[in-house]
Amino acid sequence: MVNGSEAIVQAILLAFALVVILMPAFLRILRRLGFGKRIRLEGPQSHLVKEGTPTMGGLLILVVVGGSALILELISADFLDGSTFAPLATLGLVGALGAADDYLNARTGDGIRVRQKLLWQTAVAGYVAFQIQQTYAIGVLLVPFLGPMDVPPLVYVAFAAFAIIATSNGVNITDGLDGLAGGTLIFAFVGFMIIAAVNSPSQPNLAVLCALIIGALLGFLWFNVHPAQVFMGDSGSLSLGATLAVVGLITGQILLLPLIGLIFVLETGSVLAQVASFKLTGRRILRMSPLHHHFELSGWDEEKITLRFWIVGVLAAMLGVVVFLASRDSFA
Repeated sequence: MVNGSEAIVQAILLAFALVVILMPAFLRILRRLGFGKRIRLEGPQSHLVKEGTPTMGGLLILVVVGGSALILELISADFLDGSTFAPLATLGLVGALGAADDYLNARTGDGIRVRQKLLWQTAVAGYVAFQIQQTYAIGVLLVPFLGPMDVPPLVYVAFAAFAIIATSNGVNITDGLDGLAGGTLIFAFVGFMIIAAVNSPSQPNLAVLCALIIGALLGFLWFNVHPAQVFMGDSGSLSLGATLAVVGLITGQILLLPLIGLIFVLETGSVLAQVASFKLTGRRILRMSPLHHHFELSGWDEEKITLRFWIVGVLAAMLGVVVFLASRDSFA
């Protein structure tokens, strides 16, 4: 078992250093293979200058996090326990889907069809949700301030699978501006890292896994802040979003995820609201969805949007941790 805040800091620094060291060579490989981003013509015209920027940067995050986890397992012999296996499996399985989508997008301009992507996500989410329920014998949802609420196992599995799929796609929708998804993911994982560290009983290995992801994302942001040298791609956004939901499930605080990951909720909600409004009334309520594009077309600079969304993400994660700490007695 990995213990202490020292291990968390070491994990962040290790993953950050590995990504920063490996990224230049990884970018050369991506350029040589022609893995450049295809920009949608129906998106903001200001994004056309990003055409050809290397994508699939999320793949390096996955490799660094997975490789670091294996190193910790070799050192401690018990890092891959019940709290870390499911998030790592999710990271790998959904990451494979995202990498395939990035590859097809770079080669043909079209990724995997939405229906096929959703089928794969549903299969992975259902399997992971079932394994979590069985491993922890979960029959309740922890409702902040109210305490445990009994739920049948099948209902829990269905709810958990929905949370995984929704968060995966929510992060994917958010990944539309330089540094936006990476930064907001860091704040969300920091929130759940703190929860895992002070949970009762504590989950030190899960906290360290969150630290590895945070460190890798910080290293990625070194190259992804505006103007981005690399994009995360579906290999990163889909897998990290799904993994965030799994971490929320394992800590027992999945109902805090909409607050801690507030930006992902707002971005997804803006798309749903735009589609619903257009279908029902023939009018759009936003200049363009998701929400960050609306602000772009309203005249906000890309850096301003990203930084303001980061601020909201930080405050939401802090509030989520405060709610957890304030309601811990009700979970006992």
